[in-house]
Amino acid sequence: MAAIYRKQGCDMLIYPSAFNMTTGPLHWSLLIRCRAVDNQAFVAVASPARVTDSNYVAWGHSMVVDPWGKILEEASEKDMDLYVDLDFGDREKMRQQIPTENQRRTDLYDTIDVKNKV
Repeated sequence: MAAIYRKQGCDMLIYPSAFNMTTGPLHWSLLIRCRAVDNQAFVAVASPARVTDSNYVAWGHSMVVDPWGKILEEASEKDMDLYVDLDFGDREKMRQQIPTENQRRTDLYDTIDVKNKV
């Protein structure tokens, strides 16, 4: 889905997420940063705060990542608001320096939106 959004010109991907205490420490940051780099887009993920006496204990750590995979802002496990100024010019420079969208072999494979495809 991220590739479809990128192809449609999306500059920022926003995901609601709730990784648990097992997968959170291992995969949370890694997957978010990879999604940003793969799609050359900003990625923001919003997670519930950690409530240890809940039926589901979330990892927390909402964050915003730039297209290079750099974490711009990260919350702790507590309930927090994040404020980030994004420079979409940096995103465009990155896309010019590493033009992966232009290098794709869409004659061999392509990412298509089946819902809008006739």
